[in-house]
This record gives sequence, C-alpha cells and structure tokens, in this order.
Amino acid sequence: MKKLDDVQFSGKRALVRVDFNVPLNENSEITDDTRIRAAIPTLKKILSDGGSAVLMSHLGRPKDGPEEKFSLKHIINHLSEKLGTSVKFGGDCIGE
Repeated sequence: MKKLDDVQFSGKRALVRVDFNVPLNENSEITDDTRIRAAIPTLKKILSDGGSAVLMSHLGRPKDGPEEKFSLKHIINHLSEKLGTSVKFGGDCIGE
C-alpha cells in the first residue's frame, strides 16, 4: 500500500477531503482549529512537491440550503496563515 510520502505531486492536482467542520463563535471566528492543524502536513506535502490541492469539506448542517453562517469562507484566512500561502475560495461548487 502506498503512503503519502511515496507519491510525488509535482504538476498534479489532488482532490482532498478534509474535516474542517470547526466550531465558530458568534463572530464567525474559529474557536478550535485542531481539525485544520491535522490536515496541514498533508496539504504542505502536496504543495511542497509542486502540486495543487482542491479541498472538500462542510461546515455545520444547514437545513434549508446554503446559509452564510455555514460558509467555509470563514476559515480561509486562518488556513492561509497556517499554510503560509494564499488559499482561494470557490464560492459555487454547483454548476449546470
């Protein structure tokens, strides 16, 4: 079985399912980033190899479709800081 260190990501794009369902306070600030910190080594490996990563996650459990308070855009700055690089946010993942 291959391990992450056995894979070279140079010139490749990796689709990574991450668990970024982190707690936020009333100001949409992260109160515990344990789950984000857990993903950092994997993401840094991909980026340091020269690859790129598309991240998939969810935040909360909206009942009636998308809700602002459940948007992952609230974690982008924190994630960028932890990775030491700019992270882009894809606001719409549903197309025709």
